[in-house]
Amino acid sequence: FTGTDGPSGFGFELTFRLKRETGESAPPTWPAELMQGLARYVFQSENTFCSGDHVSWHSPLDNSESRIQHMLLTEDPQMQPVQTPFGVVTFLQIVGVCTEELHAAQQWNGQGILELLRTVPVAGGPWLITDMRRGETIFEIDPHLQERVDKGIETDGSNLSGVSAKCAWDDLSRPPEDDEDSRSICIGTQPRRLSGKDTEQIRETLRRGLEINSKPVLPPINAQRQNGLNHDRAPSRKDSLESESSAAIIPHELIRTRQLESVHLKFNQESGALIPLCLRGRLLHGRHFTYKSITGDTAITFVSTGVEGAFATEEHPYAAHGPWLQV
Repeated sequence: FTGTDGPSGFGFELTFRLKRETGESAPPTWPAELMQGLARYVFQSENTFCSGDHVSWHSPLDNSESRIQHMLLTEDPQMQPVQTPFGVVTFLQIVGVCTEELHAAQQWNGQGILELLRTVPVAGGPWLITDMRRGETIFEIDPHLQERVDKGIETDGSNLSGVSAKCAWDDLSRPPEDDEDSRSICIGTQPRRLSGKDTEQIRETLRRGLEINSKPVLPPINAQRQNGLNHDRAPSRKDSLESESSAAIIPHELIRTRQLESVHLKFNQESGALIPLCLRGRLLHGRHFTYKSITGDTAITFVSTGVEGAFATEEHPYAAHGPWLQV
């Protein structure tokens, strides 16, 4: 909800199950503040949450000294989706996790880690109850669980196909002789802003990318997302990066992608630490991985040979479409 403004249009609500502390007679208020913070992120970024997503919070959720400093999201086990006059509303439960569990979810997948948490009563149990006083990770509680994660990573790779990040890229290629050349989409180091439909295309890649891929597909460059997000049905797990789209005529200068000779990539430390995951967990398995800037339209997608819809190829490994770079 957005209060008196009416329905938000995002199609989901957040829930949270917290273990009651000894002597507590009323629930604390910090979970509501936490959910409001996540809601502000959704409204400001227009990135929606899906089951299996993770949130790197980097701070105890209750501002204490707790090891529970990050979150996974999953379907609420009790509150089923409901049909409303505005469409289907699903309920996503926040599950507090330790840093080691977050990293395992990134390297493998969020749903796999959630299933492990369900098997450990003190780490969540079947209702995935967050215990802010939990001092051990599930891998410290049961070392055999690490073997299951390692086997899953080796077999499945990672289903994390994109993250919001602090990132940027510069074109180090020689500038074209004709400054008016329509192929020169990047001017110096300041890229031209992406059109609304292309920005939505990248956002859709991230929004649906955490779903299990049955085929590695990027949205076609000349596809236009229908106005608004579709909340009248659950996201399909088939061809998870294909948006519901309709053909559109794109201005000529936008469909002329620019092939670059060399590029300079910049990432903040946390984003850069995910590059090995990008290589081993995604590209090695024939998939793709996208960094979407949290401060603008910039996006960097790493693709492997065989990803349909990619405009970077083995012959031309660096290609730009406005501020969207593919490598």
